[in-house]
Amino acid sequence: MTVDPSMILVEACCDSLHSARAAQAFGAGRVELCGPGDGGTTPSLGLIARARDELQIPMHVMIRPHTDGFVYRDDDIDIMLDDLVAAKALGAEGVVFGPLYSDGTVQKEQMAQLISAARPMKVVFHRAFDRTPDAMAAMDTLLMLGVDFVLTAGHESTALAGAPMLRALQELAGTKLTVLAGGGVRGHNVRDLIEQAELREVHARATDPMIVRDVILALNTPTLYASSLPR
Repeated sequence: MTVDPSMILVEACCDSLHSARAAQAFGAGRVELCGPGDGGTTPSLGLIARARDELQIPMHVMIRPHTDGFVYRDDDIDIMLDDLVAAKALGAEGVVFGPLYSDGTVQKEQMAQLISAARPMKVVFHRAFDRTPDAMAAMDTLLMLGVDFVLTAGHESTALAGAPMLRALQELAGTKLTVLAGGGVRGHNVRDLIEQAELREVHARATDPMIVRDVILALNTPTLYASSLPR
């Protein structure tokens, strides 16, 4: 499969109204809106509302009550359910979450509960996927549950390093689910990533909007990619 770089959708991970506005202006096709903390937490209702009012592109909202791992108590799930219902009411097109069992496998019961409450919004399983012990088994579970996107670096520290696994995961998923490559996606490596992984969507951190700008420029300007961006 030959992928036209200019047709790649770039999702921007944003943690403020400023970064979301900038990502849209630079040409991002979707925003993942997060609150503070390592890996992002649930953003405030005020931020969700303002971002949805100002953005013309789709917005997926992180639903993560804390940064203390991905094994959730019943109280955590109750909070997540309330947050995703609020995000739905505020007009979010999707929500992002990823509960695990203590052994690192996908927590199927909690996932099913969250997915049921989220519909008709899109559902994204975030990079907790890279904590699972068996990527293919985790993908099988998420396909069975009906998840729409999986954000992953292919069980590696960066998406480029995980490109072979990313490609294999998308081949397994077919048209049922979109593999979203995230982890160290930058202007100087995004073309190598999509060539090796043969994916159509990438996820770039936009807390520094220049990262998203450089990724989009690289995808749309081959000469810039070849000669100007830092390697």
